[in-house]
Amino acid sequence: MNIIEINHLTKTYGHARGIVDVSFQVKEGEIFGFIGPNGAGKSTTIRTLLALIHPTSGSAKIFGKDCIDFAPDIAKEIGYLPSEVFYYDNMKVSDLLKYAASFYKKDCRTRMKELVEIMELDTTKKIDDLSLGNKKKVGIVQGLLHEPKLIILDEPTSGLDPLMQQRFFDLLIEENKKGATILFSSHILGEVQRLCDRVAIIKEGKIVTVEKISNLRENNYKKIKIEADNASDNAFVSIAGVNNLNVDGNLISFIFKGDINTVMTKIADMEITNIWIEEPDLEEIFMHYYESED
Repeated sequence: MNIIEINHLTKTYGHARGIVDVSFQVKEGEIFGFIGPNGAGKSTTIRTLLALIHPTSGSAKIFGKDCIDFAPDIAKEIGYLPSEVFYYDNMKVSDLLKYAASFYKKDCRTRMKELVEIMELDTTKKIDDLSLGNKKKVGIVQGLLHEPKLIILDEPTSGLDPLMQQRFFDLLIEENKKGATILFSSHILGEVQRLCDRVAIIKEGKIVTVEKISNLRENNYKKIKIEADNASDNAFVSIAGVNNLNVDGNLISFIFKGDINTVMTKIADMEITNIWIEEPDLEEIFMHYYESED
């Protein structure tokens, strides 16, 4: 069963681009990644799903119901964490969470207390006195206190320190094991690879691909930079899987996808002074996708 069904969804703002012909499905019990650089259309897609904005064309369903026509009913079973959280500054955290819980016809006190302890949140403080990270913690507790069937997260880790990020990931895995479906939107590939079953990649408002994370791992990209005397691209220009090859003085850099041993054999024949191998950012991967399409 599909919990989310998005079909040819388009949203334009006058002559400005929002999203164009976006289609993908999220299965029940899945942790689904939605990734792309900032401004790619992730938040626009999510806000349309939540009926915060209306589509120009196309449709979207949650729990088999149209997102616009049945928005109030759908909202009861959704937990949402936006990329930026804004609250009543003079309100205490405890009062805000009680206010949020009042929207649901269930007793949320026990779960709220558990989440507050997990996130180490001081509920006696006023919202205005909280750091960005602690405001994000409030958003996490607010989004999960009613134990929603569907959790929608838009850049959820911004502002969280590494310890809290790990605690938050553990919390999401726990919610998923209990049956919650999760849509996890991020521009950080590592987070998505770590948590998600499948992923939709969006750039410039369009879906580039929908893939299983296992395939993304198998076809993993590496960003390689080499410092060497008499640096030249001759050793790598003919290797299949080398893209964005660049030489700048003593530095050679490129994106590689394939058998890493092929590259390492070439490197072993060079007199190098330093080497860096790391995960490229999404923009670099997307550049390769578009070059392949072209």
